[in-house]
Amino acid sequence: MKKNTLKNVGTFLLFGGPSTFAFTAVVLIPFIVGLYLTFTNWDVATNDGSLIGFSNYVDVFHDKIYLGQLWFTIKYVFFTVLISNLIAFFVALALTSGIKGEQWIRTGFFTPNLIGGIVLGYLWQMLFSQVLPYLGEKYGWTLFETSWLTSTGSAFWALVIATSWQLVGYLMIIYIAGFSGVPHDVLEAASIDGAKRSTIVKKVILPLSVPAIVICIFISISRAFLTYDINLALTKGGPFNSTELASYHIVKKAFLSNQYGIGQAEAVVLFAVVAIVALTQSYLLKKMEVES
Repeated sequence: MKKNTLKNVGTFLLFGGPSTFAFTAVVLIPFIVGLYLTFTNWDVATNDGSLIGFSNYVDVFHDKIYLGQLWFTIKYVFFTVLISNLIAFFVALALTSGIKGEQWIRTGFFTPNLIGGIVLGYLWQMLFSQVLPYLGEKYGWTLFETSWLTSTGSAFWALVIATSWQLVGYLMIIYIAGFSGVPHDVLEAASIDGAKRSTIVKKVILPLSVPAIVICIFISISRAFLTYDINLALTKGGPFNSTELASYHIVKKAFLSNQYGIGQAEAVVLFAVVAIVALTQSYLLKKMEVES
């Protein structure tokens, strides 16, 4: 018995040890240390880290600027998740219908996901502030005559468009995998019975693709809530800090203002919001999956 136990422990350490060590070092320990910092007034300059209880959390919920940016982030996440998933769903649907050059088109849509957020942000910044205004003036396109990054409303949509463009290719691959799991004989039976393409999508493909939808929405929510690099490169929180997402504000608070305790408390609050939203949508969609 003891020999088998030692053998099992050795097998675990051999195969699971490296990943467990990496998870502990990169995720678990930083999370615990970060949680501890929320109860301190740690200052890297003075090396002061005395405990102050829940004062940082009280300050967070009294910070109207952070709460406003958190609400701005929630709106940004809603539209980003909606737009990116809708486009990815219909692109995946088109690319599983047997059209020519499917593999090349898939590669084209997936490529933006390989571009780093900073690079992607600067590309879209050039597009919104130089290329589109030039074309707008030249061809009389009123919508693009001025830079989208100069006003809060248009800068918001610039962020949504840039992030959605990056997400679509990744989500498309997941939707394609989900559609591949739909039984071919079911689709044939529906087609033989005279069902239209729209009816097949609504009554057959959509219900049987709920697992892929759950994964895509979960991924897009988590990635959109934690957007930082695109926000930094595209708008830098402007104009007048009106497009600062919560994660961007947290980094500024902690590393530029040297308020690590409050910044970490804001990060914990953001983590709680992301967890609640993501788990709620996962529960509701999983329930749909069972019912369908």
